[in-house]
Amino acid sequence: MNHNMKLNNAPFEMIKNGTKTIELRLYDDKRRRIKIGDTIRFKAKAGSVTATVKALHIFRNFEELYAALPLDKCGYSSNEVATASPDDMLEYYSKEQIEKYGVVGIEIEVQ
Repeated sequence: MNHNMKLNNAPFEMIKNGTKTIELRLYDDKRRRIKIGDTIRFKAKAGSVTATVKALHIFRNFEELYAALPLDKCGYSSNEVATASPDDMLEYYSKEQIEKYGVVGIEIEVQ
């Protein structure tokens, strides 16, 4: 199955160049349809790139996700990993949304 996701330009470029291989999202109804082997077309103002889903890492919240996954693969630079916080994701999702749906790290490989 094919999926589409919008991104800001910075994370888009990291996915495109292979430094970000795990996309962090709310595990809502749209993301629950994603399966291993599916493709995701990431779109940004800078263009688009297609990736294959390699794994799904499902957690109750971003605290659990941040403790379990390598943050340098989630879009943080080596300088930012030490100060990375699950609260960073509150810029995108409310605490109520996170509690309701849980979260997912979508591990991808650009085609």
